[in-house]
Amino acid sequence: MYYVYLLKLVNKTLYTGSSPDLKRRIVQYESGYSEATKNLRPLKLVWYCAFQNRLEALRFEKYLKTGSGQAFRNGHLIGMLDKA
Repeated sequence: MYYVYLLKLVNKTLYTGSSPDLKRRIVQYESGYSEATKNLRPLKLVWYCAFQNRLEALRFEKYLKTGSGQAFRNGHLIGMLDKA
């Protein structure tokens, strides 16, 4: 499985990423391994989705980083969390 995920950073922004091993990747973020989020800890996993193959996951990650993908994310993925 391949995962696309959203992390909420300490500055309240969202970080989008993908990984074949979500648990390991989160541990790496929490330990400061990633330069992109190292100074924005603590962070929280707020959403993830599993895909059957790497290409599908990478395409969805890339989409979520576009303007329309961010609108979709905010309206559907994050909006869904706010209602829960």
